[in-house]
Amino acid sequence: MRAATDGPEITPRQAEQILDGLSEIVSRAALATLATPFSSVAQRVKKDLSPVTAADEASEALILEGLARLLPGVPVIAEESVGLRPSGALGPSFLVVDPLDGTKEFLAGRDEFTVNVALVTNGTPIAGVIAAPAQGLLWRGVVGAKAERLRLKFGAPPSEAYDRSFIRARPAPARLTVATSRTHLDEVTEDFLSRLPVAKRYLCGSAVKFCHIAEGAADIYPRLSPTREWDVAAGCAILAAAGGVVTMPNGEPLTFGHVAEKFLVPGFIAWGDPAMAKPAKSA
Repeated sequence: MRAATDGPEITPRQAEQILDGLSEIVSRAALATLATPFSSVAQRVKKDLSPVTAADEASEALILEGLARLLPGVPVIAEESVGLRPSGALGPSFLVVDPLDGTKEFLAGRDEFTVNVALVTNGTPIAGVIAAPAQGLLWRGVVGAKAERLRLKFGAPPSEAYDRSFIRARPAPARLTVATSRTHLDEVTEDFLSRLPVAKRYLCGSAVKFCHIAEGAADIYPRLSPTREWDVAAGCAILAAAGGVVTMPNGEPLTFGHVAEKFLVPGFIAWGDPAMAKPAKSA
């Protein structure tokens, strides 16, 4: 587990006050991901064999600069620069950034890729912002306060959104709509789903699946293989703000800030209806 250190602790009430600032940072980063056509964007392969592009790096640079101004002194865990931060424990509050989630979808020209920023306090994501640049959509939420979806021209602040809707996860219907990963679907997940009353399944890349559950378009998103905290933190916050829950596969709460484990998440299940949440092994 993460050991706490001295530093600023940001409460949900304080997170509400900076939500517009976080949203504007994500909006500007979303615009940066669209600056170069997918087919011509510069790319390379990282040590873990996953792709990274100039769009990832441009987005992250904008986010880090914006967060340094908005929340000076608050630690940031960002995917492309995580190896550059000092090792050791984090403070009670920190930020988690995925500058371009779904890089494979981005390179394939699909509209599912996202930009994700989360604020974590005491191991729990309390605020999150996710933008889908190619869809013109931004979802955001603060746990205990609100969750909403905005349509806006990226680069603009949330005050200039031309459509704004409060969102809420739905009670589980008799038969479920399931969102699954386009590239990380495995036999363990298939076995878990075979024991649920599933009416519809669809494949989708990136953290946008959390947003679909938060707005009541889907009911469950299981990922029973490893991922990283920056892939899921913002989605966890938005879904919790909308009334849903994300657990580990064994049903235990999912916590964040695991420095020693290099921010590895062994797996999770996102539920729109917390009453349905159950361990994968006994579903």
